[in-house]
Amino acid sequence: MASISAATTHKVVKKTTAKAPPKSGILKSGTSAKLKSNGSAPALQRRGSVAPKLKAAELNHPDTLTKFLALPEVDQKDRIINEFLAHCFGERATFHEGIAKPHTASTTQSRGAAAADIAIAVKSLGPVVVLKRYGVLNEIEKTLLPDGIDDLAKGAVFGNGTGKGNNPGGGMRKIASTASLASMDSTNDLQSLSNMSIAGSSIVSDSKRGKSVPQNAREGALLLIRALCELGMKSIEPFVVPLLAAAMEECGSSSSAVREAAEDGAVAIISVTNPLAVSFLVIPVLFEALQSPEWRVKACALERLCQVAAHAPSRTSKLLPQIIPTVTSQIWDTKPQVTKAAIAAMRAVCETNDNPDIRPAIPAVVNAIAKPADTYKAVEELMATTFVATVDASTLSILCPILSRCLKEKNAVRKRSSCVVIENMSRLVDSPNAVAPFGPLLVPELKKVVENVQFEDIRDVALSALQALTKALGHSDIEAAVAAIMREEAEKAEREQKRIESNLEEEKIREEQDRLREEEERRQFKEAMEAQRLLDKLALEEEEAKKQKEMLKKEAQKVSTKSAAGKCQGCGLKKCKKTCLFYSG
Repeated sequence: MASISAATTHKVVKKTTAKAPPKSGILKSGTSAKLKSNGSAPALQRRGSVAPKLKAAELNHPDTLTKFLALPEVDQKDRIINEFLAHCFGERATFHEGIAKPHTASTTQSRGAAAADIAIAVKSLGPVVVLKRYGVLNEIEKTLLPDGIDDLAKGAVFGNGTGKGNNPGGGMRKIASTASLASMDSTNDLQSLSNMSIAGSSIVSDSKRGKSVPQNAREGALLLIRALCELGMKSIEPFVVPLLAAAMEECGSSSSAVREAAEDGAVAIISVTNPLAVSFLVIPVLFEALQSPEWRVKACALERLCQVAAHAPSRTSKLLPQIIPTVTSQIWDTKPQVTKAAIAAMRAVCETNDNPDIRPAIPAVVNAIAKPADTYKAVEELMATTFVATVDASTLSILCPILSRCLKEKNAVRKRSSCVVIENMSRLVDSPNAVAPFGPLLVPELKKVVENVQFEDIRDVALSALQALTKALGHSDIEAAVAAIMREEAEKAEREQKRIESNLEEEKIREEQDRLREEEERRQFKEAMEAQRLLDKLALEEEEAKKQKEMLKKEAQKVSTKSAAGKCQGCGLKKCKKTCLFYSG
C-alpha cells in the first residue's frame, strides 16, 4: 500500500472548456467585444466593425404584426408611445407581461428590441404616420436635444457653445433647413459650402456636460435611430440625417453604452445618406465635431470621414481642398487615438482622388504629412511620376502642402526636386481657378529660390517652374502673378482684420451688456439688502419696545399692592380687611 507523507506531490489536471461564441444581437451595456477574423490575423475591435442588426421582441412574428395592424389608429398610437417607445427609453411597464411577470429591468438588449419593434411599425405604417403623426420623432428630439432642434443652428453642440470658433456653429447651420423636414420647427436656409468651419480632453460626466436626460433614454433614442436606418427605406433619410450632430455629440458621453450606441447610430445614418447630400449635410457636421473639446468625438468624426470617403468617393474628392487642411490640423492632437484616426482619415480621403498619376505616391505623401522629416521621400516618389492626366484642385490639394514644405528646406538639391515636380504639374492644370487657392503657397517660395539660391542651374529650374505656374494661374508674367497674389493676400488680411474688429466690437458690446446687467443686479441686490436691513431694524426696535413694555409692567407690579388678578398681595382678597396692612379704608 502506498503511503502519503508531507513530501508527496499531486498533479492536478485543470479542464478547460471553450467558450461559446456570442450570440448575434445587441451586446451588453459597457462591453467592447472583439471580433476575431479567420486565420492568424489580429483581432479587430468591435468599434471598427458593423454592429449586428437589432431584433424585435413583439412584432417579429407575422401573427403579432397582423394583430397590431388590425388595431384602431388610437390603439396603435397608444401601444407605440406607451409601450414600445417607453421600453425603448428604459421605462418598463409594471404589468405589461401579465401578473406572473410584474416587472423586468430595462437592459440594452430590451431597449434595442423595442427600437426594432418601432422600426417594424414604421415599415408597415409608413414613416410619416409613426414618426410625425404619432409623435415618435418629437420624443427622440426631446431626448437627444432637450433645448430644441434650433440649438443646431446656434452651434450649441459638441461643447463648442454659442459664439465660439472662427465660424460659430458653422456646420450646424447647413442642416437647419433639412432638420425642418423632420421637426417642422426650423426655417433657416442652407448656406454655401465655402462658409464651412475648418478650424482646428478628458471625458467628463454627462451632468457636467449639461446632460439631464437619463442615459438609458439617450441610448434608447440612439438605438431607435439605428433601427430606423437598418430598414433601408429611402423615405427614412430626411428624418434621421438631421440627427447626425446629436449622435456625434453623444460619442463623448461618460457612459460606454451610450457611446457605442452613438457610434453605431452615426455609422447607420451615414450609410443611408444620399451621396449627393454628403457635401452639405454630413461633411459640415463632421467639421464642426472636430472642434469639440472631447477627444472621443474627434476620433469618431475622423472615423466617419473614412466611411464617407468609401460611401461617396467622388463627392469627397471634390471637397479635398477643404478636408485636407482640417484633417491635417488633427494629426498633431495630443491624444494618440485622434492622431491615429486622423492619419487613417487622411489616407482614406486622399485615395478618393481619381488621378492615376499620383495614386502610387499617395501613401508616401500621407506619411510625409504626418512625419515632416519624410517630406523628401514623398517628393522623390513624385519625381518618378510622369504626369499625363489633367491636374485638378483635389490633386493640387494633396501635392501642394508637401511641395511648399520641401521648398522651405535648406538643402538646395531638394528644392530643385520640388521645382521639377511643380513645373511638370503646372503644365497639366485644367483651369486657373483650380490652382488659384495654392498660388500664395507656392509662388512666394519659388521666387525666394530664384533670388536666393547660389547655384545657377537650380535657379534656372526654379524660374522655369515659376513661369509654368504663372501661366497656369492665368497671368502674363511673373510680376503680374506676384502682384495679384500680394493683392489677394492684402484683401484677405483686410477681411481678416475686419472680421477681428467685428468680433472685438461684438465682444465689447457683449461685455458692456454684461457690465450693465451686473450693475443692475448689484443695484437690485443692494436695494434688497437695504430693505432687509430696514426690516431687521424695525423688527429689532419692535422687540426692544416689547421688552421695555414688559419690564415696565413688571416694575409697576412690584410697586402696586394688587396682583395681576386684582387681589391684595397681603391678605389675598380683592377687598382688604381692616386687619390687613394695606387696608386703605
